[in-house]
Amino acid sequence: MKSRAWKLIRRVLFPYLPLTIVLILMLLPLYWMVITSFKGEVEIYSYSNQSPLGVRAPTLINYQYLFTKIPYARFLLNSATVALVTTAFSLLVSVMAGYAIAHLRFSGAAVIGVLIFVTYLIPRTLVFIPVTVVIQQLGFYGKLASLFLAYPTFVIPFCTWLLSGYFRTLPIEPEECAMVDGCSRIGAIARITLPLAVPGILTAGIFSFTLTWNEFLYAVILVNGEMNRTVALGVVTKFVVGDWYYLGPLMAGATLGSVPVAIVYFFFMDLYVSGLTAGAVKG
Repeated sequence: MKSRAWKLIRRVLFPYLPLTIVLILMLLPLYWMVITSFKGEVEIYSYSNQSPLGVRAPTLINYQYLFTKIPYARFLLNSATVALVTTAFSLLVSVMAGYAIAHLRFSGAAVIGVLIFVTYLIPRTLVFIPVTVVIQQLGFYGKLASLFLAYPTFVIPFCTWLLSGYFRTLPIEPEECAMVDGCSRIGAIARITLPLAVPGILTAGIFSFTLTWNEFLYAVILVNGEMNRTVALGVVTKFVVGDWYYLGPLMAGATLGSVPVAIVYFFFMDLYVSGLTAGAVKG
């Protein structure tokens, strides 16, 4: 009986207790953000008669404030536009570069792959000055279009490294057989390789969308004007004044800003994990 009890405890306690602790630690900030967005100002700053992890009088006043007092809808539109355009362009370049590094035989392919990933590892705090100078010389400084030029500089290197690793997991033989049967290389890639690489491409797309949606540094430096702000920039500039935080609207804006990313991960989580693990292992 003791042996059976110990086995039961070991099966239940050892795997699930650490996972439960980690899950609580990870979800607690998200839970606090959501419940704070439904609190009024008095309830947020008064802890004498209530728990900070509960809601006594739920209200939508913070969400109403977002769409009546500030152009939050425009912030969402700007973030969506920048994220989608950057993702589409970065995937186009990364798919071609990743395929070339993985399947085309030319000298220096491995070195180029490493250098591309090293480019991603360079902190943005070290390169934002030259990037800003280049964008200013091109005449895009202060405009939302400046982010279309800045974001691919750190999205493309990682997506290329990820996709080159994923393309290495795909066999080259079906593509060569198609070429023997008269199909061009581009046709073989479009009909055989790319359909097989959908999990990896989706993984790179999700990464690109998430990173550009949440990006803050370049948005602060390159964009001027209230109507050009993204969600990450607009929420902070509107609800953080000096050392004072307007927690209700701030948490409401952060909650709504997290919804698109959460939806993307919810629908494509399986493909994201499979593409990420395959690319990381082979890369």
